[in-house]
Amino acid sequence: MKKTELVLRAVLLLADKASDEPTKGALLASKLGTTTSYIPEVMRPLVEAGWVKSAPGPLGGYVLVANPQSITLLMLIEAAEGLTRDDRCVLRGTPCPAEEVCAMHDAWSTAREALLAELSETPLSDMK
Repeated sequence: MKKTELVLRAVLLLADKASDEPTKGALLASKLGTTTSYIPEVMRPLVEAGWVKSAPGPLGGYVLVANPQSITLLMLIEAAEGLTRDDRCVLRGTPCPAEEVCAMHDAWSTAREALLAELSETPLSDMK
C-alpha cells in the first residue's frame, strides 16, 4: 500500500497549508520522499476524485479543495487502490461457493465488514 501511504500523506500535507497558493510538485516530492516525476501518479486519484485541483506550469501546483472531514479512509484507499469490496476467500483467493464455504468464511467475512465499517467512518481529518 505504498501508493495509499503517499496519497494519504499528500492530502494531509495539502490540508496543513495555511495559504490557498498551489503547492509545487517538487515540494510535494521532497516532503513525501519520492521523485518529482512520480507526483502526478500520486496525485491522480485525488484529482480524479475532485478533492484536489491541479494546474500545470510555473505558477501551477496542487490545491486541496475538499474538506478532509468529508473524505473517509475507505474513500481514500479505494481512490488509490481500487474497490476493496470483493468476495474473495482469504484461503482460496476466489469467491467461496455458497454450497462449500471455507472454514474461515464466517470469521473472515465478519472481520472484513468490521474493518470496512471502521474505515468508512473515519475521516481523514482524524489522521492529523
